[in-house]
Amino acid sequence: MMSDNSTTMPMDPVASSSLSSFYRNMTTTERRTFWACAGGWGLDGLDFMIYPLIIVTIMHQWSVGAGQAGFAATLTLLASAVGGWAAGLLSDRIGRVKTLQITILWFSLFSFLCAFAQNFDQLMVLRALLGFGFGGEWAAGAVLMGETIRPQFRGRAVGSVQSAWAIGWGIAVIAQAIIYSALPAETAWRAMFAIGVIPALMVLFIRRNVPEPEIAVAARKKAVRPSILAIFDPAVLRTTILASLLSVGAQGGYYAVIFWLPAFLHADKHLSVVGSTPYLAILIIGSFIGYLSGAWLADRLGRRMLFLLFSLGAIATILAYTQLPIPNEVTFILGFPLGFFASGYFSGMGPFLTELFPTSIRGSGQGFTYNFGRAIGALFPALIGYIKYSVGFGNAIAIFAVGAYALFFIAAFALPETKDRVLTA
Repeated sequence: MMSDNSTTMPMDPVASSSLSSFYRNMTTTERRTFWACAGGWGLDGLDFMIYPLIIVTIMHQWSVGAGQAGFAATLTLLASAVGGWAAGLLSDRIGRVKTLQITILWFSLFSFLCAFAQNFDQLMVLRALLGFGFGGEWAAGAVLMGETIRPQFRGRAVGSVQSAWAIGWGIAVIAQAIIYSALPAETAWRAMFAIGVIPALMVLFIRRNVPEPEIAVAARKKAVRPSILAIFDPAVLRTTILASLLSVGAQGGYYAVIFWLPAFLHADKHLSVVGSTPYLAILIIGSFIGYLSGAWLADRLGRRMLFLLFSLGAIATILAYTQLPIPNEVTFILGFPLGFFASGYFSGMGPFLTELFPTSIRGSGQGFTYNFGRAIGALFPALIGYIKYSVGFGNAIAIFAVGAYALFFIAAFALPETKDRVLTA
């Protein structure tokens, strides 16, 4: 598969199962691809998380209601679902690397343009346009990684890239602290969006250092250009349906928990914004450790076992977090396993979806199924918002999150294990 065999390092059989061994044994091409995708995904997270961090300022400055502000976030996610499928189709036609460059430039440009919005309607349109690139970057990058990294390292490598999202989230929080300390709020939010242009610099690195996977080049040379509906062919229809349901469960559960957790801490635990900060910090730490652990487990136990174990763990911790009459000190402690189980399984999603589909339709298959889940999952926060008045925050979160993770478990159980699957053109 690799074009730089002269740089391949000897396999260390003792360390080959450790989390870090994949990096030590990588070829030059694999390493450069790893850093390109990790950087792109981390900066993707930076761009996406800017909006939630400045939304209070926007609501105050333009007198925007919470419902309208939340709808803008949902619109971004819905647009990202369309963008993900489009990028997957594009990557099957013009290549993974070119598509990755286009999507990074796209979301960087529209993040920068958000800094110049003159009213909320303009901002909402620009955020929706940003969403096309945001969804597309993951689709192109995950396929690129999956086809470049060798099977024995694929889960750990792609999963470690997933952890870069938490790093991008952390950078956005640090940037907010610095910029809001230096500038008045009415200017600071524009500066926050302006730094979203930084990911565009990643394109320079990608152009110089990341080649197209040979397997993708070979597939495009010998195959007839696939139809946009090829992933619904009877031969792969069952896989497409089950993978889509898997993604709905994975992302619906995540959004149900993460989006409303600060409001839950305020309404049910009576914590102020400042008082809830440590609770969210331990959640982020748990998420980061979960990503890395999930990356290792994806190769050690297999993708399906990772999904089955983490879905059960997420259900248990969500029920404990939202349903048990526990003191705030215990709630704080539970934040770590909640973040761990509600995030860590994402480390297996990229390699699993890559391995499920044949090369000729891998981009469109992975792009559609993952982003179908994102589109449906994006509705969960709104649905929770509607029913929380009648059943309460804790019950509303539990209903949708537990239901989503149950679907995740069932779909994972029905799909085949793909660990160590060798990809062919």
